[in-house]
Amino acid sequence: MKGSVYNILKARFLVNEDASKNWKFIVFLIVLAMLMINNIHRYEKKVFRTVELAKEVKEYRSEFVDRRSELMKLKMESTISEKMEKRGIVPSTVPPQKIKVVTQTNN
Repeated sequence: MKGSVYNILKARFLVNEDASKNWKFIVFLIVLAMLMINNIHRYEKKVFRTVELAKEVKEYRSEFVDRRSELMKLKMESTISEKMEKRGIVPSTVPPQKIKVVTQTNN
């Protein structure tokens, strides 16, 4: 037991006559680790992008609500009449009358 631990610490398994098998396995593990690191990095980039887009959507939604409330206020009759009074246009006191068009037929 003591000898095997000592051989591992000295890395004798990398210089033995059958070390090529060990080196192939170590290279495979290194490549696999690099692939895993790359995949994790790409995943985290996507998560950060998703969070960023969610914040952007919230901002746009709040801006939309603000603009909609502004528009509703501008469309109110009282707001329109106030703006027209500033220009000297006042609402009519005479109610509108219905106009009937009579067409004559030639016989």
